[in-house]
Amino acid sequence: MNTWAVPGYTESLELGSGASGRVVLAVHEQTGLPVAVKYLSESLRARPGFVRGFRAEAELLGGLQSPYVAGFYEYVEAADGAAIVMELVDGVSLRTLLSRQGPLSPESALAVLKGSLLGLADAHRAGVVHRDYKPENVLVASEGVSKLVDFGIAVDAGISAGVAGTPAYMAPEQWTGAPASPAGDVYAATATFFECLTGRKPYSGDNLAALAFQHVEEPVPVAEVPEGVRELVRRGLAKTAAGRPADAAAFVTDLERAAVAHYGGDWEERGRARLAALVALLLFLSPAGRLTPRTTTDTARTVLGRESAGGRLHTWRPTWPGAAVAAAAALLAILLSQGAGPGGGGDSGPAAQALATTSAAPLSATDPLPSTTSAPVPSATTSSTPSTTSLSPSPADPSASPSTPVAPPASPPTPGASTTSDAPTPPGSPSPTTSASPPPSPPAVKDVTVTGFRQTGAATATATITVTADGTGPITVTVDWSTADAGAGAGSADGAPVTYRRSGATQYTLTVDHTFQGNGCYWTVRAATSPASADGGASEQLLTRRCELR
Repeated sequence: MNTWAVPGYTESLELGSGASGRVVLAVHEQTGLPVAVKYLSESLRARPGFVRGFRAEAELLGGLQSPYVAGFYEYVEAADGAAIVMELVDGVSLRTLLSRQGPLSPESALAVLKGSLLGLADAHRAGVVHRDYKPENVLVASEGVSKLVDFGIAVDAGISAGVAGTPAYMAPEQWTGAPASPAGDVYAATATFFECLTGRKPYSGDNLAALAFQHVEEPVPVAEVPEGVRELVRRGLAKTAAGRPADAAAFVTDLERAAVAHYGGDWEERGRARLAALVALLLFLSPAGRLTPRTTTDTARTVLGRESAGGRLHTWRPTWPGAAVAAAAALLAILLSQGAGPGGGGDSGPAAQALATTSAAPLSATDPLPSTTSAPVPSATTSSTPSTTSLSPSPADPSASPSTPVAPPASPPTPGASTTSDAPTPPGSPSPTTSASPPPSPPAVKDVTVTGFRQTGAATATATITVTADGTGPITVTVDWSTADAGAGAGSADGAPVTYRRSGATQYTLTVDHTFQGNGCYWTVRAATSPASADGGASEQLLTRRCELR
């Protein structure tokens, strides 16, 4: 067993473990701050693709600043291991809450949904799709607020990265390997919301093929939820992405409107108070509940018949899309259950790659489907078993999908001199090799503008950059800063350029901030793109207040 530990931290308790890693409670030695340390398993650490994926997750978290996402402190990678140090949330997972307490009141369910949706909205604004929103990945803190965790299989919006997720919460288009979109996250969040209200998942197919068919074709079971939230559920579980709110922020707007209309202006206060009471009760009755919640995992069983509302068997008559998706899911389940693959050793085929993430034995009908596109590790919710499913037909290297460029990771909580922390190295960005269809080709950039460039402090400034393109393919935006003593010319570079990658839309707006190190009276910000715009980019210069002529 690997005994490597992150330097500078004292570990006290394992919060959870799985085939792909473990999460440990630790205390930062210099500050006394309690943290959760997420380790990549020793077996996966020997495989470069999983290490790159783990590093990419840390890089993403380092640039995602949100009070509704578990905070990131530092990423540590050494010859003996890799770990992500993150915020320890005092609370329980939503899965624990549901399994111990049953369905929630509408106000409590809405409060849980809103908090985690706000975290999802911050990710969507950064161009990131989570792809695995589910009760295990939502934490409910002791004050009744919720946070989103585990971005282990997150990708850039618009990227085709294979079929991945947890089957019970996967949007119809997610089953077909369509490019990742925020609307897919909205679907998963609504499926989780449905479970909060009813105590069960919206669809309960007894095998993978039946479950796929239900998500793609069966009506949304809105009659099972309270009337006040039926329209929310109907829209959130729409069969097409266009029929749902475009992203989490739009869904929050709909949620607040429905909540106020049906449950009054104080709905959120009442919902959070009830959640806080439930969490406090759980922690009082079982303090270990926050540390080792037992979670359920989707399983595949064989069913011979199904009853209609009238109590009689009815004939299954799928349309062509539903039949195709169900057949593909059934074939894949059979192949995985038989350990199919070209050869039985090493990394010789898809099955070998998949089995390496779960166990050395062939899968049985009750095993969770393995992941072949990522290395999901138990988050601070500490799920005891991995339940992320990937249905990619071939092993995928996480580096094959371009990761979301982010700002440098947040500083760790005053790490000691003995801590050996390296900033995550951005993974390579070759063309994706795991998607069913190639990624969109780079569009032509029509216009780049810099607006709102202003000084916000003695040495800080902010600016807004807008990029307009004629297609939705990937675009890279590079922002650099400079200072000068005179107004003519850009002057000397101030700090390293920052690069952002965006895709999935025809217009992107970025708000960028910078702390200047130089002493020049003039500050300049410049934005350039790849593919390059016709004018080569845009820039703006300002005369700082400290040198302003009066």
